[in-house]
Amino acid sequence: MGTRDEGFELLGELAPELLAEPDVAFGRMFGSEGLSVRGKFFAFVSSHGDLVVKLDAEHIEASGLDNMVMRGRPMREWAVVPTADGIEHWRAVSRKAYEFVDSITPPR
Repeated sequence: MGTRDEGFELLGELAPELLAEPDVAFGRMFGSEGLSVRGKFFAFVSSHGDLVVKLDAEHIEASGLDNMVMRGRPMREWAVVPTADGIEHWRAVSRKAYEFVDSITPPR
């Protein structure tokens, strides 16, 4: 687990390539800044500095990621990617999260 500042630094490194995609923007969710597509969030930094991403539940299980836990309950389509996994893993998982949310979010 890293610090929140470390998490924001990693997100800042990978954000430009995702912000270049259509309809991707920065916004606020769960008291943190993150990336959304057409207003639906797909990646943000947790209070512990880890990356939290929205992915298909089967992909989360197959990839061995842990679900985000909110109020003691695992969130089925939200996974935690530790800061220690590094920028390249964050980049790959963020791209998958973008593709997943883009595919389930209707165009405006």
